[in-house]
Amino acid sequence: MEKESIAVGLDIGTTKIVAMIGKKNEYGKLEILGVGKSKSLGVARGVVNNITQTIQSIQQAVHEAEVDSGYKIKDVVVGIAGQHIRSIQHSDYISRSNPEEVISENDIDLLINQVHKLAMLPGEEIIHVLPQEFKIDGQAEIKEPIGMYGGRLESSFHVVVGQASSIRNVGRCIKSSGLDLSGLTLEPLASADAVLSQEEKEAGVALIDIGGGTTDLAIFKDGIIRHTAVIPFGGNVITDDIKEGCSIIEKQAELLKVKFGSAWPGENKDNEIVSIPGLRGREPKEISLKNLSKIIHARVVEIIDQVFTEIKSYGHEDPRKKLIAGIVLTGGGAQLKHIKQLVEYITGMDTRIGYPNEHLAGNSDEEISSPLYATAVGLVMNSIRNNTRSAVPFNQTEVEKVVPVQMQQKEAVAEMNHYEEEIIEEEVPKKVEQAKTVSTEGRMKKSFFDKYIDKIKEFLDNAE
Repeated sequence: MEKESIAVGLDIGTTKIVAMIGKKNEYGKLEILGVGKSKSLGVARGVVNNITQTIQSIQQAVHEAEVDSGYKIKDVVVGIAGQHIRSIQHSDYISRSNPEEVISENDIDLLINQVHKLAMLPGEEIIHVLPQEFKIDGQAEIKEPIGMYGGRLESSFHVVVGQASSIRNVGRCIKSSGLDLSGLTLEPLASADAVLSQEEKEAGVALIDIGGGTTDLAIFKDGIIRHTAVIPFGGNVITDDIKEGCSIIEKQAELLKVKFGSAWPGENKDNEIVSIPGLRGREPKEISLKNLSKIIHARVVEIIDQVFTEIKSYGHEDPRKKLIAGIVLTGGGAQLKHIKQLVEYITGMDTRIGYPNEHLAGNSDEEISSPLYATAVGLVMNSIRNNTRSAVPFNQTEVEKVVPVQMQQKEAVAEMNHYEEEIIEEEVPKKVEQAKTVSTEGRMKKSFFDKYIDKIKEFLDNAE
């Protein structure tokens, strides 16, 4: 009997690291077996800046997912993001030696490998080569060339490029955590898999993933990826602005943003005030919710303006490139109150919040359906398409002995929870660290950048 495919995605974000284990159920939906989450230490704006802290955070998230699921994780598909990511459009062609034979997958691989040899700026490497429309002997707008006859095979490509050192640092963290790297995926593409429907991709849609350190953009039209960009601002800069503007510490600022923040200042009355406990016996501080919303509004407008500039540079105002399905917001920042209305006001485009529940099994935990987990769900879907067996069952009691829990982080979480109780009198619901569902199998041939993964592995082995 064939063993079922167990997939693992690892989302290394600026504020959190999520390890998610899943498999495809009998209905083709994604069943989540286990989820682990840890505070991300050592990552700034999507880029690793402290190897040791990042390894500790990865180990804690992986440990939690293993305890939650009863599976031992072997390898992971990792999301890559950060301000070093850029994308370019490129066209290339091959002349086939025998036009009398039909075009096969080998011909497309040959064309893609040719693009991988493009000369990049010093220190840069190609992460993804994504084919768009093909041309065969001058005949344009061919989406699926396999099985057709022709001598000259041509295609336009969306090429995603990143700093080699940043990518290798991620690889080093994965290996030092005792895991293998089975794939790299651009995070906005993973989020798009999780929250966008095929109809939206056909009609034209812009996915905006607002994370802690970066805001990622992916634009689709006619079912094809057209543009990607990474804006080096996210939810953390909003928190920093609140911290400076209200003269409070970061924990208080984050809590205020999540519990009372709004992107639309007109909603709050002048007399709405929240009291913040003073530090070490000092007098409590009173914060006006209207002022809080003004601070948040100013920074969110700046982020959305930068994203809208990217959408316009793609050519959204051209009738042929119009994004009929508008904008889909996802990521932790999409949970900010009234952000949907603000985005519609600034861009004039229809907007919805993207939840990764379309591909999840019906009995999935409600928390996993949050925009916060869109990237992680997309990474698991990506791993399943590769038909991997990234985790194996084992005796759950053994997990406790295998991976040491990072006590320092646990204490930090406990301290944060205690602090929440001080500020907000209502009971804060406990975070549900379990998830019971996920899906997607479908054998997809080894992705064309698997060779690139092998190259990273070889580099890491030689570096020892």
